[in-house]
Amino acid sequence: MIYEPSIPAKDDGHFFGEVGSWVEDKHRLVALYDSLFATGMKNKWDSRVYIELHAGPGLLKIRDTNKFIWGSPILALGVKDPFDKYIFCENDAASLDALKKRVEGNFPDADVEFVSGSCDKQVDRISQLIPKATRTHRVLSFCFVDPFDLSLQFATIRRIAEHFVDFLFLLALHMDAN
Repeated sequence: MIYEPSIPAKDDGHFFGEVGSWVEDKHRLVALYDSLFATGMKNKWDSRVYIELHAGPGLLKIRDTNKFIWGSPILALGVKDPFDKYIFCENDAASLDALKKRVEGNFPDADVEFVSGSCDKQVDRISQLIPKATRTHRVLSFCFVDPFDLSLQFATIRRIAEHFVDFLFLLALHMDAN
């Protein structure tokens, strides 16, 4: 089973990131996991929440090529059985602004919250945005953690884990062969 986004990735005039070619495989796997999680949990939980702590601009260009691929937030929004809510945190203002524009243009009806700043400094805000579970309303969150370095504070993960959350960590995959 290979997940392919239905919207083709291309330069849309907004800020984008530049990455090595290995990111294509990584994002294909992340998108597949998103899809399996979203579909597999859709009838088991009342609310499914996707959280991304280092969201980026949502569009990436493969270095030394003219090829564009979607970033992980856009891939998560495009799954067959979308999450009920999305929370995207991004420290870089240009990336967050570009992501907002892409989300508004491609997924205008999605319930998306954008959090500006470091996830470590914004962890209380992120946690507040996760719907509260009750005895009659069950909430499951999926948190994608893919930082560019190892500066992420464990206290951030611990705080988010106070909710019922499944984590996917990709901590050492931003190393280029260059």
